[in-house]
Amino acid sequence: MENIYILMVVALAVLAVIDLVVGVSNDAINFLNSAFGSKVISIRNILIIASLGVAFGALTSSGMMEVARKGIFVPGEFYFNEIIYIFLAVMITDILLLDVFNTLGMPTSTTVSIVFELLGAAVAMAFIKISMNENETASAIWKYINYEKATLIILGILLSVIVAFTIGAIVQFISRLIYSFNLENKKSYVNALFGGFALTSITYFVFVKGLKGTPFYGDIKYIIEDSLTQIIVISFTTWTLVSELLIRFFKADILKIIVGFGTFSLAMAFAGNDLVNFIGVPIAGWNAYEVWHSSGKLATEFSMESLAGKVPSNTIFLVLAGLIMVITIWFSKKARSVIKTGVDLSRQGEGAEKFQPTDISRITVRGAIAINKVFELIIPKSIRNWIDSRFQVPVIPLPKSKTYEMPAFDKVRASVNLVVAGILISIATSFKLPLSTTYVTFMVAMGTSFADRAWGRESAVYRVAGVLNVIAGWFGTALIAFSAAAIALYVINLGGITAVSLLLIFVFLMIGRNYIRYSKKQKEKKVERNITRNEIITIKGVIDESSEHIAAVVDRVRKLFSSVVNDLSLHDLNKLKKTDKHVGKLNQEVDDLKDEVFYFIKSLDETSVAASRFYILVLSYLQDVAQSISYISKASFKHVNNNHKQLKKDQLKDLKSIDDELEIILNEIGSVFIKREFDSLGTIIEDKQNTLNRVSESIERQIKRIRTEETSPKNTTLYFSILLETQDLINALINLLKLYEDFYLSAVAVGNEHK
Repeated sequence: MENIYILMVVALAVLAVIDLVVGVSNDAINFLNSAFGSKVISIRNILIIASLGVAFGALTSSGMMEVARKGIFVPGEFYFNEIIYIFLAVMITDILLLDVFNTLGMPTSTTVSIVFELLGAAVAMAFIKISMNENETASAIWKYINYEKATLIILGILLSVIVAFTIGAIVQFISRLIYSFNLENKKSYVNALFGGFALTSITYFVFVKGLKGTPFYGDIKYIIEDSLTQIIVISFTTWTLVSELLIRFFKADILKIIVGFGTFSLAMAFAGNDLVNFIGVPIAGWNAYEVWHSSGKLATEFSMESLAGKVPSNTIFLVLAGLIMVITIWFSKKARSVIKTGVDLSRQGEGAEKFQPTDISRITVRGAIAINKVFELIIPKSIRNWIDSRFQVPVIPLPKSKTYEMPAFDKVRASVNLVVAGILISIATSFKLPLSTTYVTFMVAMGTSFADRAWGRESAVYRVAGVLNVIAGWFGTALIAFSAAAIALYVINLGGITAVSLLLIFVFLMIGRNYIRYSKKQKEKKVERNITRNEIITIKGVIDESSEHIAAVVDRVRKLFSSVVNDLSLHDLNKLKKTDKHVGKLNQEVDDLKDEVFYFIKSLDETSVAASRFYILVLSYLQDVAQSISYISKASFKHVNNNHKQLKKDQLKDLKSIDDELEIILNEIGSVFIKREFDSLGTIIEDKQNTLNRVSESIERQIKRIRTEETSPKNTTLYFSILLETQDLINALINLLKLYEDFYLSAVAVGNEHK
């Protein structure tokens, strides 16, 4: 029997390593977001600084381990075997849940997941015990659950959302009033005072408060607590003087230094606060095993009261955990992919929005506008004008009279993000409250971006929708974590070591499957377009840019049209469904290109402005092509999905003939635009006219079939829909080629005149 529990403890150790990897992949972005977004420090140096912070934080996190042992449930009410079952259910659920979120590239809260997993597994085990005891009713659940501590933790997590957003907004508003966006014109004493405040905050809350979790804090406790005021005053004075010296004599960028120190502090706070989420449960399981093994009692009879006491953490475990976390930060690709959501929602500039507006986001924005109008009535106009001037984003004149706005994510906001988030998490850690680092860092970033007027009238409804979606996902995490852990506990309790083995196999299979899907998705994912001034400032740039789009779209349309025809001939619903998804992606990508027309026009120089109309028309024709293939795909899928009769052989033969001709022509078009051989466009236009005639002939043949032989109304509807949309598709391509031919010839003529 003992060997079984040894295997379970080993399983916990393996799960701890996996949980560290998937957990850090999700949480690493919390302390890398601001540094990456502001780009004031190289990625290599950011990772070095973050690694040092994580290593130091891992060594100061021992006090947090108590949360896993007694923060959620009363350990004395459970036997050793029950405790091990709870811990295994929690770790299995945590890994699966976090890996799914990482694969989707969405940040979630590792703190919320572990708290609700512990709660779900403990509640499930408690109800199992109650059901086996005739003297207990459901109301006895509170005997097993540490509801006071659990409630405090949950309220602390929820309050962190409001507190983080509010404090982040207030500090950023004040900081922007002080700095405005003209960072280079600030007096050195302003930077020195800001540096003194920021670095003092980091010193106190991280180095002083953070030391409370270490074993040697007792030796210096009296010095720190008796001299608290002096430490703060001396620290502020020292850091202010150091900042002034660095600025005056070494021309140092104090904001860059703050970003570096802030990244270190937030990484340290993350490790100190969140390490319990990854290894707290396995360490508690190891402690439980040691105590039970030395007792000599049966696992089903040994109460785990010992976990309620103070149990020192193993330094070796903490060092190994810190090492795994550092390695993950450097090499995890999923850790890098989670950054996009936070940066997109907090960026200063406009751009393509990831989230679509909802009724709630619209109502929220209207409410904010109404409140703002009230403030406009209360605050004198002179004060409002002065405040507006501090938030005015300047433009930088560049060659050829072009202007670009200041960086979307500047050093002031990056500094505030890091310092405020680090302080809040460190305070929570000092009181042994596992605040969610995801909640805190995300909401601080949202608060600072809101205060910084990054959510303008053009983007506010999208940003608010994004924030609400992320927060809704957090609540979903809590519900899923609770339910999944309870189910896993029930399965383990029924099947014992066999159930544990099967669940572990399931974990490895799911992780492998998610990894394969993630890798495939990354390969298929289109490279994001970054329209830069150097790429598209001339007519040649416009031709190159549009040629790439046309070549890509016609290649996709060729494959998709052939897929629809082949899938229809096989009457294969699953393949048609997959094809329709790919068609949807194509339409979305074309729509994204049209959404960026504003930035494209801004990127052109004065001699190429005439190309704007051409580029807009190109995108319009591409959209027509994409919409035609979309209609063909959806109509075909709907037909098969409704179990209608298969198309007749003559109909399929005509479609296949059209597909063959269209494939040849689309290949020719793709080749022309890839090789930039535009002189042959006229020949392709003639060939496409022949294909258009072929479609018309097919329509005529179908009309004759209807009049002379019995045929299905649904088949006829589908067949005509495909043929008519194919006509529209070909016409859009012909118009596109004619437009391109005319534009290219005129561009060549203009080029010859300038020679």
